[in-house]
Amino acid sequence: MNTSRKHIPQRTCAVCRTKDAKRKLTRVVKTPEGRIELDPTGKASGRGAYLCDRAECWTRAAETNALGAALRVVITDDARALLRQHIPSQ
Repeated sequence: MNTSRKHIPQRTCAVCRTKDAKRKLTRVVKTPEGRIELDPTGKASGRGAYLCDRAECWTRAAETNALGAALRVVITDDARALLRQHIPSQ
């Protein structure tokens, strides 16, 4: 009798700190070159942080340093614009 269930990796939103399945969150990565990019595959090289699909989290990530602290980088104006472009509509 096998009662084991498949392990579902959990990640925490860098802004609101809620935990959810890795696949439900969006990974934002600081590349080795220092650029901030969205990582839909979840496998890009670099330091990553996750954002949930709440518009408030994406707005706060663009306006505060919560994401910058998680990525250990200063968020540039270009990176803030990238985050604002991808704010989920709800």
